[in-house]
Amino acid sequence: MTVTHNLGFPRIGAGRELKCALEQYWRGDISREQLQAVGRELRRRHWQLQADSGMDWIPVGDFAWYDQVLTMSAMLDNVPARHRHGDAAVDLDTLFRMARGRAPSGPTVSACEMAKWFDTNYHYIVPEFEAGQRFELAYTQLFDEIEEALALGYRAKPVLLGPLSYLWLGKGRSRDFDKLQLLTPLLQAYSQILQRLAAQGVEWLQIDEPILALDLPADWRQAFESAYNRLQQRDLKLLLACYFGELGDNLGCAVHLPVAGLHIDAVSAPAELQRVLDRLPVHKVLSVGIVDGRNIWRTDLDKALAQLHSAQRKLGERLWLSPSCSLLHVPVSLDGEKKLDWEIRQWLAFAEQKLAEVTALAGALSGGGNSAADALFADSRLALASRQNSTRVHDAAVQQRLQHIDAADRRRYSPFAERKHKQQQQLQLPPFPTTTIGSFPQTTAIRQTRAALKKGDISAAEYRRTIEAEIATAVQHQQALDLDVLVHGEAERNDMVEYFGEQLRGFAFTENGWVQSCGSRCVKPPIIYGDVSRPAAMTVQWSRYAQSLTDKPLKGMLTGPITLLCWSFARTDQPLRTTADQLALAIRDELCDLERAGIRIVQIDEPALREGLPLRRAGHRDYLDWAVASFRLASCGVKDETQIHTHICCAEFNDIIAAIAEVDADVITIETSRSNMELLAAFEQFQYPNDIGLGVYDLHSPNQPDVAWMVDLLKKAARKIPPGQLWVTPDCGLKTRTWEETESALQAMVTAARELRQLYPSVYHRL
Repeated sequence: MTVTHNLGFPRIGAGRELKCALEQYWRGDISREQLQAVGRELRRRHWQLQADSGMDWIPVGDFAWYDQVLTMSAMLDNVPARHRHGDAAVDLDTLFRMARGRAPSGPTVSACEMAKWFDTNYHYIVPEFEAGQRFELAYTQLFDEIEEALALGYRAKPVLLGPLSYLWLGKGRSRDFDKLQLLTPLLQAYSQILQRLAAQGVEWLQIDEPILALDLPADWRQAFESAYNRLQQRDLKLLLACYFGELGDNLGCAVHLPVAGLHIDAVSAPAELQRVLDRLPVHKVLSVGIVDGRNIWRTDLDKALAQLHSAQRKLGERLWLSPSCSLLHVPVSLDGEKKLDWEIRQWLAFAEQKLAEVTALAGALSGGGNSAADALFADSRLALASRQNSTRVHDAAVQQRLQHIDAADRRRYSPFAERKHKQQQQLQLPPFPTTTIGSFPQTTAIRQTRAALKKGDISAAEYRRTIEAEIATAVQHQQALDLDVLVHGEAERNDMVEYFGEQLRGFAFTENGWVQSCGSRCVKPPIIYGDVSRPAAMTVQWSRYAQSLTDKPLKGMLTGPITLLCWSFARTDQPLRTTADQLALAIRDELCDLERAGIRIVQIDEPALREGLPLRRAGHRDYLDWAVASFRLASCGVKDETQIHTHICCAEFNDIIAAIAEVDADVITIETSRSNMELLAAFEQFQYPNDIGLGVYDLHSPNQPDVAWMVDLLKKAARKIPPGQLWVTPDCGLKTRTWEETESALQAMVTAARELRQLYPSVYHRL
């Protein structure tokens, strides 16, 4: 009998219940006990849903109040001193101070750094390490939830981030610090965790080591064997889980570790299944992640079943089936999608439907005879045929336009130095020019106005008047603050990806397809199902109106092709680079229309550029070549005088700085505040040729920035980057902040820029 299990389930809730409860708690509208009650109800509901789907083992510990890495830090008492509240024990508010810089109790301090979870759009709070530190059990959430699940009668399989991956994902406080020095004390704490789990009666523990999908240094690979030898527990079986890519040169290490089972991702690395089967010891379980846990397309069940037959013949009851990774990255259920076009809906599977696919495959391997499984296989065949043959997927005009792209379409007319001179003559900006990343506070009134238009409660003309009033307010605020380059504020936009997708052909949208991005932040990724094109201008009317209100230059705001691709559920029936170029042509058309409308600066945001980078270095060059080429296709259709900005946030880009230079944007803006200018290390060995905007305060924390702090950051930057290349910005958009927070922070930022102009007066003479 093939065993079924799940690696993790979306924790936010089908209706974003956790998001709402978290934000109510942070505002003081509900108590901690009420927040915890919401968490208990969500866990109970999700455990029952998974049990009803036929899962033999239910994951416990995949629930997190903010993110699973932060939960691990709290469990291990790896809490920076600034986030502690006297002698108080580690609790929920400790987590929130680490993640946000503040909580309903305790001090207001700087938050921990935030980073992308491998190559996904999910974020985690980066652990902080220092030499000589110790770890001990300090936070009991995992153990409490196991008791909760066992009391409800579920077969609980705890989920724990492995010690090597935890260390890898963290950062030492000095550059030359070797994190592996902390492995011995860390393993002591992990051993205590495993002993306690065994004492609770846990049979199987899923221990996630996703770094096994990376290029690991030899000492890290060698550390796995000694670490897992120390973690062996007589009464506890370990299922080592790797996902997001192939084991590759780590395969030998993974299959021979002293664990009872191994999970592999057979979706991202289908060819690896046979290699693992050839080398897996005869006593070990193999969990095959056969259903895509990261995208929303229905599984080709016949193809998946054919992949599994050899595994079943060799393994028998040692074969386990699951999704490829945690289902955290997909929405909860298609049942909430009442308005989605039926033809497209039948092509999709969300978390609940993916579990049904796993169960159907297990049933087919066991001999079939299950009417529900047979029906699912039949539906899979029909959906696959429908998608392959649908006339809405393929557009001959789009495909023909792609064929006529040449090298000239991906080049600006003149080198940056010439462009900068022309732009400065036109724009007349001061040194250290100030601007924002694009969005301004999305007030309740703005959201209600968009909702009213969608419901038909107001006319298009009334909607336009209301949004124009919001734009006028945003422009007035910026002029009063004396920012140098203004934006229109994006009052009309629900999301930087969804807004554009709604106006492009080839996209579909959900009502409730929410996916957690970080903490309480959720996104509703569009679905790219077919060839992409732009039927009409998308932003021009709003930017033209905003520019008419001011003599200062105003930036048009667009989302770049790579971010539109990565932050959507992309189609899988053609290469990603083809879809990226289709998106680039649509953005290029919009850019040219903005230029014709008199907009002299346009920002094309690419926060996902680093995210799309393959996990293995062998794939980097190919990806960067086509990703950069797509951006240039989007951005190179304008005159030298039109200044192109791009924004890259939450990005570790030291290893791709040369590729970012190849993008050839006139100004690149980057996050630097939360990492205390750590990203500037990229500029020590590489002389970046174009201008750079530095994000000098942290948008993700409600804390107000200090002028002296920002001045210090800018001075650090000016020691590594010529001051004449520097712009001053927040580190991200301002849509989640209040106007009170926004005005105070931007006023401090403008003051900091003025101080820098006094400190570097010679910059005036070079501009």
